[in-house]
Amino acid sequence: MNKTKKELAFLRDLYVENDWTVRFAELFDKNFKFSDEKKILYVNAGTGNHALELREKLPVDAELNAFSDDAESNIIAQAKADALKVKVEFSDDFPHENFDAVIADANFVRPTEMEEFLDEIIDLSNKQVVFFLPTAGSFGEIFSFLWETLLDLDLLEKGSEIERLIAEIPTIEKVKEMAGQLGLKKIESVTNTELFEFENGTEFINAPLITDFLLPFWLEFLSEKEKAKVRTKLARIIDGDDGTLSFRFTVKATLIVGEKNLSGK
Repeated sequence: MNKTKKELAFLRDLYVENDWTVRFAELFDKNFKFSDEKKILYVNAGTGNHALELREKLPVDAELNAFSDDAESNIIAQAKADALKVKVEFSDDFPHENFDAVIADANFVRPTEMEEFLDEIIDLSNKQVVFFLPTAGSFGEIFSFLWETLLDLDLLEKGSEIERLIAEIPTIEKVKEMAGQLGLKKIESVTNTELFEFENGTEFINAPLITDFLLPFWLEFLSEKEKAKVRTKLARIIDGDDGTLSFRFTVKATLIVGEKNLSGK
């Protein structure tokens, strides 16, 4: 049964923020330092943990706002801010002003929509743009098992869809090139290889990050009946391959930093 947006927001707060998002947030914290930016926007702040932590580190006279079209996540984030008495406004109203720095979580932006997303966040900045996302080389272990799953279920004619998913994940060079064409300069990047580990295939397939946030996108090319079969078979194949070993997959977590080219794109 499909979950409501409210249920997904709670799952994101309980599971995704604390295992997935935190790794990208730490990459940001270790590799980016604010200078004199006073007006800052955080795009796709999720349920707010990282934005609230940043607000505590910023000067008192700095302003931090957060935008996301996920209204239910914004409600959770704003409740945290109000309880902690931290001055951050979480809104789903698209901003119509510019900021000294724009920070963006691009983790769940579809690769086919990345150019449009980057265009939007770059347009919102007067100076700095910082964003993070998985880049090429991520999820390889999962895609390998997905291909094997399709083979075992006599769905190999759809195997090209797995190849498409792999090819769509952008390389670091492609993301930097795209950002440059859209108006950034002095672009730099840093990448960490993050390891996600699960006790077995069942734990993997039932993890909210996988079953509620990643697989729905990856398996869009299947019917609902086929999706159910793939989920069940995928867990069995993982366990059959790894035996008593845990299942791991890697993600190339990448941070991109650039300056707005005020002379135009």
